[in-house]
Amino acid sequence: MSVLSGMTGFGRADGALPVEGGGDWTWSVEARSVNGRTLEVRFRGPPGFDALERHARTSAQARLNRGQVTLGIQAKRELGAAALKVNQDVLARYLALANELAEEGATPPSADGLLSLRGVLEAPEEADDPEARAAVEAAMALTIDQALDALRVSREREGAQLLPVIADFVDRIEALVARAEAEASAQTDAIRERFARRMTELAPDAPGLEDRIYVEAAALATKADVREELDRLTAHVASARALLRQPPAGRKLDFLMQEFMREANTLCSKSATTALTGIGLELKAVIEQLREQVQNVE
Repeated sequence: MSVLSGMTGFGRADGALPVEGGGDWTWSVEARSVNGRTLEVRFRGPPGFDALERHARTSAQARLNRGQVTLGIQAKRELGAAALKVNQDVLARYLALANELAEEGATPPSADGLLSLRGVLEAPEEADDPEARAAVEAAMALTIDQALDALRVSREREGAQLLPVIADFVDRIEALVARAEAEASAQTDAIRERFARRMTELAPDAPGLEDRIYVEAAALATKADVREELDRLTAHVASARALLRQPPAGRKLDFLMQEFMREANTLCSKSATTALTGIGLELKAVIEQLREQVQNVE
């Protein structure tokens, strides 16, 4: 059985890979997600590992249906001094600039200061060893999968928290529909009494008044009949419960909320009693609260 999932969550996974000859890699992958109408994946990875973005998108699509997902990799390579080399051309340019500044009174640079400048020390390119680069990339891809798995678990945890909240709102809607059904049965008598009182005030001596009152009251009661709206609301309640048992259901629940509100609006517009109008307004408020929770469902 599928598990109801939310769209907000966080997942993290760490990885490492020793490289023969030095230059061990370590990295961490973080995956975050928030609500979204569709699945949108934003990726930020280390330079030189462009293929990981395609893997991240494919992996996210295999695990998630909706939400804005941000996935980032922080990678670091530990290099010993023996694995580094000095870029003589870059160093020469820095020295030439430092000498010019020294002639103007600036303090001459130290050796460690020069070595810390960007581009002076270079790490050997992994591109020189395609097998080593491929091994690192494959290991990072596996960590991406692990982070997305953790994200999915986090979202399922949110879904488990949402389920009873949403179910409670559905129960409240069902109870309000039952109250509306009981109140609607009294609408015909209320309409007849109201129309009879009005006609008696305006034309107390009109011939055939009683028959006229009956006919007109029946016509008004037909226009105010909310049986169809209540039947549809009852069907929507059953549909909502079925969807909660068959996730992912976010998009379908979004649409169902529109149908709920449409019937509640019609119920209010047809209401002929203050009590039924009050129930309709309360029903709309609960549906709106339910809609806000449904926005979090995958």
